[in-house]
Amino acid sequence: MRSQSPRRVRSHRTALVAVVVGMAVIAAACSSSSGSSTGTTGSGGGSSTTASGPVTLRLGYLTNLTHASALVGLQQGIFAKNLPSRITIQTSTYNAGPAEVTAMLAGSLDAAYMGPNSAINAYTQGQKSVRIISGATSGGAALVVSPSITLATQLKGKTVATPQLGNTQDVALRTWLKKQGLTFPGPNGGSGEVTILPEDNATTLTSFEAGSIAGAWVPEPWATRMVSEGKGHILVNEKTQWPKGLFATTVLVVTKDFLSAHPTVVNGLLKGQLATTAFLDNSPTQAQTDANTQLATLTGKPLKANELATAWSDMTFTNDPIVSSIVTDLVHAKAAGFPTTNISGIFDLGPINQVLLAEGKAKLSGS
Repeated sequence: MRSQSPRRVRSHRTALVAVVVGMAVIAAACSSSSGSSTGTTGSGGGSSTTASGPVTLRLGYLTNLTHASALVGLQQGIFAKNLPSRITIQTSTYNAGPAEVTAMLAGSLDAAYMGPNSAINAYTQGQKSVRIISGATSGGAALVVSPSITLATQLKGKTVATPQLGNTQDVALRTWLKKQGLTFPGPNGGSGEVTILPEDNATTLTSFEAGSIAGAWVPEPWATRMVSEGKGHILVNEKTQWPKGLFATTVLVVTKDFLSAHPTVVNGLLKGQLATTAFLDNSPTQAQTDANTQLATLTGKPLKANELATAWSDMTFTNDPIVSSIVTDLVHAKAAGFPTTNISGIFDLGPINQVLLAEGKAKLSGS
């Protein structure tokens, strides 16, 4: 059954969620979370383990193509089909991961598709209260700059945007700039040769077209749109920064409490994730149409056909969270000045491996 269109939840520019710990985070979450869709009810086999009756699964995701699992799974009704009966999906959308983290730590979300650095932030700030239970997407992020910029050194004195302070692309930009020997302000401010500006992706495209920023490290479809509509070019495809070009862009995260209280619901969510990945791989044309339909509903504007195809070709959909890349993300976040902790307990692939084995498929190694 198809879900109703959720209203977009706009994230606040005060994206200090990546560096704020404790009650300040929770207070911010309570004041910034707004709006969510009415949900759809699951119709899959099995029944919820709760004795109190119906359960609402509050699911968050971003309005990016890198979150195609959520976009397509909801549009096709795949999650609803695989969830136990009497389970309602209530969705909320965000511009970037730190806003999702804020909502999750405030108790407004049970599960979310988010970037690996956002998952690390949630685990660190939430006192290990979340778990990564599946992968979703690899690839689909790039640094797009003005045509005149062909070398890293030409970014000196320039402003480069990212979706939000502390999100996955923000950390990726900081990591790359440091490798190029360029300085930049830390998470708490300061000065540097390159200014990093966290802002909404749609605003970034407008700023780039106006020439007020030199470029941005953004996920798809924004990288492609900055090239197509903003007349920029890709200076760095993030795939070039990782072994074999494989790195987690989007993972599926659930709170530890929800996983413990409703394992059957999480089982159904994972069945939906696996079925959606299969659909994305086996029916790419329809999947692109579905994703574009959802994006048009959420953002008010569909992607052009050429933009959609180009952006789609840069992504790989996978249930593997690519653990090694997330461990490296932790190193990058720490080096960039963000607070981190040991994340050895962040992964729980037991539930998805149970589903895979039941379907006669190979388990994920978790390494």
